[in-house]
Amino acid sequence: MGDTTSDATSGTTSGDTAGARDRDGEGRARNARPRDGLGRPLPYDADGVARQPEGVVRAPEDTVVEAQALLDEGKPFHAHEVFEDAWKSGPDEERALWRGLAQLAVGLTHAARGNVTGGARLLRRGAGGVEEWAALTGREQPYGMDLAGVAAWARGLGDDVERGGGSVDAGARAPRLRGTS
Repeated sequence: MGDTTSDATSGTTSGDTAGARDRDGEGRARNARPRDGLGRPLPYDADGVARQPEGVVRAPEDTVVEAQALLDEGKPFHAHEVFEDAWKSGPDEERALWRGLAQLAVGLTHAARGNVTGGARLLRRGAGGVEEWAALTGREQPYGMDLAGVAAWARGLGDDVERGGGSVDAGARAPRLRGTS
Protein backbone atom coordinates (compact mmCIF):
# COMPACT_ATOMS: atom_id res chain seq x y z
CA MET A 1 0.00 0.00 0.00
CA GLY A 2 1.42 3.36 -1.04
CA ASP A 3 4.76 1.88 -2.16
CA THR A 4 6.76 4.61 -3.85
CA THR A 5 9.99 4.26 -5.77
CA SER A 6 12.20 6.97 -7.13
CA ASP A 7 13.64 6.99 -10.62
CA ALA A 8 17.11 8.48 -10.07
CA THR A 9 17.69 9.22 -13.73
CA SER A 10 14.63 11.35 -14.34
CA GLY A 11 14.09 12.53 -10.80
CA THR A 12 10.41 11.60 -10.94
CA THR A 13 8.52 9.67 -8.35
CA SER A 14 6.58 6.63 -9.43
CA GLY A 15 4.21 4.38 -7.56
CA ASP A 16 0.64 4.49 -6.46
CA THR A 17 0.86 7.10 -3.72
CA ALA A 18 -1.94 9.59 -4.29
CA GLY A 19 -0.73 13.16 -4.58
CA ALA A 20 2.99 12.30 -4.85
CA ARG A 21 5.00 15.41 -5.71
CA ASP A 22 7.17 15.71 -8.78
CA ARG A 23 10.79 16.02 -7.58
CA ASP A 24 14.10 16.59 -9.31
CA GLY A 25 17.18 14.41 -8.80
CA GLU A 26 18.11 16.33 -5.64
CA GLY A 27 14.65 16.01 -4.09
CA ARG A 28 13.50 19.58 -4.80
CA ALA A 29 9.88 19.99 -5.81
CA ARG A 30 9.19 20.67 -9.48
CA ASN A 31 5.93 22.06 -10.69
CA ALA A 32 5.08 20.36 -13.93
CA ARG A 33 1.77 22.18 -14.34
CA PRO A 34 1.50 24.41 -17.39
CA ARG A 35 1.28 28.15 -16.71
CA ASP A 36 -0.41 31.05 -18.43
CA GLY A 37 1.42 34.19 -19.56
CA LEU A 38 1.20 35.65 -16.05
CA GLY A 39 2.62 32.53 -14.42
CA ARG A 40 -0.68 31.24 -13.03
CA PRO A 41 -0.95 27.45 -12.89
CA LEU A 42 -3.33 25.85 -15.37
CA PRO A 43 -4.85 22.36 -15.33
CA TYR A 44 -2.32 19.64 -16.17
CA ASP A 45 -3.93 18.92 -19.54
CA ALA A 46 -4.08 22.58 -20.65
CA ASP A 47 -1.77 24.20 -23.17
CA GLY A 48 0.38 26.70 -21.35
CA VAL A 49 2.96 29.30 -22.23
CA ALA A 50 6.52 28.00 -22.56
CA ARG A 51 8.40 28.55 -19.33
CA GLN A 52 11.67 30.40 -19.06
CA PRO A 53 14.59 28.08 -18.48
CA GLU A 54 16.04 28.62 -15.01
CA GLY A 55 19.67 29.18 -14.14
CA VAL A 56 20.72 30.72 -17.44
CA VAL A 57 23.82 32.88 -17.18
CA ARG A 58 23.57 35.84 -19.54
CA ALA A 59 25.62 38.95 -20.13
CA PRO A 60 23.88 41.88 -18.36
CA GLU A 61 23.03 43.52 -21.69
CA ASP A 62 21.39 40.29 -22.84
CA THR A 63 19.41 40.15 -19.60
CA VAL A 64 18.03 43.64 -20.26
CA VAL A 65 17.13 42.84 -23.88
CA GLU A 66 15.45 39.51 -23.05
CA ALA A 67 13.56 40.90 -20.07
CA GLN A 68 12.33 43.89 -22.11
CA ALA A 69 11.07 41.58 -24.87
CA LEU A 70 9.15 39.50 -22.32
CA LEU A 71 7.73 42.61 -20.66
CA ASP A 72 6.61 43.92 -24.06
CA GLU A 73 4.89 40.57 -24.74
CA GLY A 74 2.91 40.93 -21.51
CA LYS A 75 4.94 38.26 -19.70
CA PRO A 76 6.27 39.99 -16.59
CA PHE A 77 6.36 36.69 -14.67
CA HIS A 78 8.82 35.36 -17.24
CA ALA A 79 10.82 38.61 -17.19
CA HIS A 80 11.10 38.22 -13.42
CA GLU A 81 12.77 34.83 -13.96
CA VAL A 82 15.32 36.42 -16.32
CA PHE A 83 16.11 39.09 -13.71
CA GLU A 84 16.30 36.40 -11.03
CA ASP A 85 18.93 34.52 -13.06
CA ALA A 86 21.02 37.72 -13.19
CA TRP A 87 20.49 38.27 -9.47
CA LYS A 88 21.69 34.76 -8.65
CA SER A 89 24.57 34.52 -11.14
CA GLY A 90 25.86 38.08 -11.34
CA PRO A 91 28.47 39.83 -9.25
CA ASP A 92 27.59 40.47 -5.61
CA GLU A 93 27.65 44.24 -6.10
CA GLU A 94 24.81 43.99 -8.68
CA ARG A 95 22.50 41.61 -6.85
CA ALA A 96 20.38 44.37 -5.33
CA LEU A 97 19.89 45.90 -8.80
CA TRP A 98 18.61 42.68 -10.34
CA ARG A 99 16.55 41.83 -7.25
CA GLY A 100 14.86 45.25 -7.47
CA LEU A 101 14.11 44.73 -11.16
CA ALA A 102 12.73 41.26 -10.40
CA GLN A 103 10.46 42.80 -7.76
CA LEU A 104 9.21 45.32 -10.32
CA ALA A 105 8.36 42.51 -12.73
CA VAL A 106 6.57 40.57 -10.00
CA GLY A 107 4.70 43.74 -9.03
CA LEU A 108 3.52 44.11 -12.63
CA THR A 109 2.54 40.42 -12.60
CA HIS A 110 0.41 40.90 -9.49
CA ALA A 111 -1.12 44.10 -10.87
CA ALA A 112 -2.05 42.27 -14.09
CA ARG A 113 -3.60 39.46 -12.03
CA GLY A 114 -5.75 42.02 -10.18
CA ASN A 115 -3.87 41.83 -6.86
CA VAL A 116 -4.04 45.53 -6.03
CA THR A 117 -2.28 45.47 -2.67
CA GLY A 118 0.49 43.05 -3.62
CA GLY A 119 1.07 44.66 -7.00
CA ALA A 120 1.38 48.20 -5.62
CA ARG A 121 3.56 47.06 -2.72
CA LEU A 122 6.02 45.15 -4.92
CA LEU A 123 6.17 47.93 -7.50
CA ARG A 124 7.12 50.41 -4.78
CA ARG A 125 9.58 48.00 -3.13
CA GLY A 126 11.30 47.39 -6.47
CA ALA A 127 11.40 51.13 -7.20
CA GLY A 128 13.03 51.77 -3.85
CA GLY A 129 15.48 48.94 -4.45
CA VAL A 130 16.73 50.21 -7.80
CA GLU A 131 16.90 53.80 -6.54
CA GLU A 132 18.87 52.75 -3.47
CA TRP A 133 21.26 50.68 -5.60
CA ALA A 134 21.80 53.64 -7.96
CA ALA A 135 22.44 55.99 -5.02
CA LEU A 136 24.90 53.61 -3.37
CA THR A 137 26.84 52.83 -6.55
CA GLY A 138 26.53 56.14 -8.39
CA ARG A 139 25.36 54.16 -11.44
CA GLU A 140 22.09 55.67 -12.60
CA GLN A 141 22.08 54.06 -16.05
CA PRO A 142 23.68 50.61 -15.78
CA TYR A 143 23.62 48.71 -19.07
CA GLY A 144 21.71 51.59 -20.62
CA MET A 145 18.77 51.29 -18.22
CA ASP A 146 17.10 54.47 -16.97
CA LEU A 147 16.68 53.54 -13.30
CA ALA A 148 15.07 56.87 -12.35
CA GLY A 149 12.56 56.44 -15.18
CA VAL A 150 11.87 52.82 -14.23
CA ALA A 151 11.32 53.79 -10.59
CA ALA A 152 8.97 56.62 -11.62
CA TRP A 153 7.07 54.17 -13.87
CA ALA A 154 6.72 51.71 -10.98
CA ARG A 155 5.44 54.31 -8.51
CA GLY A 156 3.02 55.71 -11.07
CA LEU A 157 1.68 52.26 -11.91
CA GLY A 158 1.35 51.45 -8.21
CA ASP A 159 -0.73 54.60 -7.76
CA ASP A 160 -2.87 53.78 -10.82
CA VAL A 161 -3.49 50.22 -9.61
CA GLU A 162 -4.61 51.44 -6.20
CA ARG A 163 -6.91 54.10 -7.70
CA GLY A 164 -8.37 51.79 -10.32
CA GLY A 165 -8.68 48.71 -8.15
CA GLY A 166 -8.53 46.30 -11.07
CA SER A 167 -6.07 44.45 -13.20
CA VAL A 168 -3.88 46.14 -15.79
CA ASP A 169 -2.76 45.00 -19.23
CA ALA A 170 0.82 43.88 -18.55
CA GLY A 171 2.03 44.42 -22.12
CA ALA A 172 0.43 47.83 -22.47
CA ARG A 173 1.79 48.98 -19.10
CA ALA A 174 5.27 47.45 -19.46
CA PRO A 175 8.18 49.68 -18.46
CA ARG A 176 10.79 50.91 -20.90
CA LEU A 177 13.97 49.76 -19.19
CA ARG A 178 16.12 51.92 -21.44
CA GLY A 179 13.82 54.92 -21.51
CA THR A 180 11.75 56.03 -24.45
CA SER A 181 14.37 55.25 -27.08
